[in-house]
Amino acid sequence: MFEFIPLILFFAAFVWKDFFFALVVLMIAAPAGLLAKYFVKKKLDKMFMWSTILLFPFAGASLYFRNPEFLFWKPTVYYWVISIVLTGSVWIGEKPVIRRLIDMSGELPTDQITDSQWRGLSFVWAVFFIAMGVLNLYIAFNYSLDFWMKFKVFGLMAITMLFIFSQVFWIASKMDIPEESEDQN
Repeated sequence: MFEFIPLILFFAAFVWKDFFFALVVLMIAAPAGLLAKYFVKKKLDKMFMWSTILLFPFAGASLYFRNPEFLFWKPTVYYWVISIVLTGSVWIGEKPVIRRLIDMSGELPTDQITDSQWRGLSFVWAVFFIAMGVLNLYIAFNYSLDFWMKFKVFGLMAITMLFIFSQVFWIASKMDIPEESEDQN
C-alpha cells in the first residue's frame, strides 16, 4: 500500500492538473511513502528505496527538459536492473534472491524446492521483468501520455500481481506445508 499511494497521488495530480505537476507530487510522495513504511515496519524496503532513488534522475530530467519521455524509461530501467540482480544471484551468493525473499517469511519449507528449481524460478522472474520493461516502452512510445499514465499506475501493477499470484501457486505446489490443527493451542 505504501508503494501504491504515491502512484495514486501521481495519477490524481495528472488528472487534476498536468504531467509536470504530477511529477512534483510523485517526487514528494514517494520518499514520504518510503519513510512512512520504514516507521511502520521498522525496516527499510530496499526495492521501494531503489525505485524512489531511481525516480529522481528520470523525473528531474523530465521536469528540466519539459519532456515526459525521460520518465518513460524509469520503470524499464528499474525492471531491467531487477532482472540483472535476479540473474546474477543465481551465480553469486548462497541462494538466489527469490529464495532469500521467500525465506524472510521464515514460515515456509523452502528447502523442499530444489536448487535447480530455484534457479529456474529466478530466470522466469528475470524474463518477466525484461518483458515488463519492453512492454512499458512499447506503451510509452506508441500510445498517448494519458494511456501510458493509466498503464503505468494500474496496468503494470495488475500484471505484476497476476504474475506473483501464479508464482505463489507454483511454489506452494512444490512444498508440503502441514495444516495447523484447530486443536493446537
